Amino acid sequence: MKKLLFFLLISVSALAQIDRVEPPFWWNDMTHTDLQILFYGKNIALNEVTVSNGISIKSVQKTENPNYLFVTIDTKNVPAQDLVFTFKNGKKSFTQSYVLKSRKENSRFRKSFDSSDVIYLIMSDRFANGNPNNDSNDKLFEKANRSNKDGRHGGDIEGMIKNLDYIQSLGATAVWPTPLCEDNDERGSYHTYGQSDVYKIDARFGTNEDYLRLSAELHRRGMKNIMDYVTNHWGYKHWMMNDLPTRDWLHQWPEFTQSNFRMTTQFDSNASQSDYQKCADGWFVKSMPDLNQSNPLVLNYLIQNAIWWIEYADLDGFRVDTYSYNDKEGIAKWTKAITDEYPNFNIVGEVWMHDQAQMAYWQKDSKIGAIQSYNSYLPSVMDFTLHDAINGGVFNEDKASWDSGIIKLYENFANDFLYPNINNILVFAENHDTNRFNQAYGSDFKKYQMAMTLIATIRGIPQIYYGSEIGMAGDKGVGDGDIRRDFPGGWQGDTNNAFTKEGRTKFQNEFYDFTAKLFNWRKSKEVIHTGKTTQYVPENNVYVHFRYNEKESVMVILNNSDEKQTLKTARFKENIKKLSIGNDVLSGQRFDLTNDLTLEPKSALILELTQRPVR
Repeated sequence: MKKLLFFLLISVSALAQIDRVEPPFWWNDMTHTDLQILFYGKNIALNEVTVSNGISIKSVQKTENPNYLFVTIDTKNVPAQDLVFTFKNGKKSFTQSYVLKSRKENSRFRKSFDSSDVIYLIMSDRFANGNPNNDSNDKLFEKANRSNKDGRHGGDIEGMIKNLDYIQSLGATAVWPTPLCEDNDERGSYHTYGQSDVYKIDARFGTNEDYLRLSAELHRRGMKNIMDYVTNHWGYKHWMMNDLPTRDWLHQWPEFTQSNFRMTTQFDSNASQSDYQKCADGWFVKSMPDLNQSNPLVLNYLIQNAIWWIEYADLDGFRVDTYSYNDKEGIAKWTKAITDEYPNFNIVGEVWMHDQAQMAYWQKDSKIGAIQSYNSYLPSVMDFTLHDAINGGVFNEDKASWDSGIIKLYENFANDFLYPNINNILVFAENHDTNRFNQAYGSDFKKYQMAMTLIATIRGIPQIYYGSEIGMAGDKGVGDGDIRRDFPGGWQGDTNNAFTKEGRTKFQNEFYDFTAKLFNWRKSKEVIHTGKTTQYVPENNVYVHFRYNEKESVMVILNNSDEKQTLKTARFKENIKKLSIGNDVLSGQRFDLTNDLTLEPKSALILELTQRPVR
């Protein structure tokens, strides 16, 4: 009995040496077979390590910090099982269990989001509070305070789940919530881009199990779950920050050095090395330590974490924050590793630039990148130049000139040839970092109609921002909190519940009904998803483009003038051909295309073209 008690005491004491194991578990039958497990605990590196069942340890890597041990095992052809790692230091030893799970059937070839989808972007803390009991947490610094526009308000995963029917009714087929992993900053943590634990959902949003339930509920509806992933930085409260594995885990400077945000230095052949380094290695802000993806341990940690979330939460895609601020070679390896594991997996990167050639540089197989022998392997980028035109006020420019008015849209699409995969770029009028569309346009319903008609019918993957479909506004100039307002009806006691037709105001229903009609129509339109495009140089501030394939043809007309315009249909005969009838998707009105069309001021038409019936 005394020997048993002595053994137990030693085992308990020894086990206390391991505080973390990451990834916490893994799967068999993965392409990523060299699994590097991080063991963290007091002086863990002083131990020799072995593993059970004849599993091969390929390497054991120690760093200058004895509290870390990186153990790489070969999982190729290893069945799902419970493994036991034994740590031995002299006569003392202890064990740590580790589970290899069975992989989901056909997981490798999961279908991701594409141009047939419409993505609904949610500011996670501001959409809906489904569980008020988790608004604050004893172990996390910032508490809920809805009166603070820059504080936590209590939106959570449960709120999303409870309102998935609403999102689906809009015609959205995929959901992109802003990051949900733990962010333990003392203030401003609601946006969750400064994460403190990248294997754990923030308790104020819910649990890891809640996130799995969100995925399952989306999939039950035939919808997709896109994770907002951050590779460039963590939060300064991340658990590693007080005890780094290596000094170069982060980009270190003699004193705080902020990025110069000049992403052009990443490919500018004339750029100084110091400017390049300041962009890529400078910190975003003081509270966001900049990760060093050129360190192989960091890079592999990020690769495995991303794969772990895909497999664990059954994800359908990533949106990657600040993609072009990463070490460019490192982020390319990260992206390729994920798409090697999941060949159909789509990843859209935030490349916030204002020139099509510069954005196209970052898309997979770019001929522009190839000039410098660079391939990011990133499947999708975001069409920020289109956003610049829309949110910059193009629909307020009533009179056209050589370079103002709706010609800005035409000129944007004229550069489509620069992108290696034009159907796989994200198109949007606004997001969680920009001015609200309805703020820029004074909640003008006609201008909203034009913008959404454009987003819904051009090439690419449409993304809409929560609340705009009910006319929500928000001023970036006032602060980020204003463009991230609470969705009305998402909190107990809200007097306006915009989640239901009865709860919406007349104004809100006007926006909602139009949006739902437009994007539900788009769902089944292959001609919009993958069709070809022909556009015509605008005349009188009227822009016309066609989407067509062998089966269908759609004519889209935007009158950006503040006056009625006459559109001479004969000009478009190369696309109209013998299709003499245009049925407007929005109004149900039928137009005879053998005659000229009268366009109302600030109006949009989506005409499905057909032949006149034979009598």
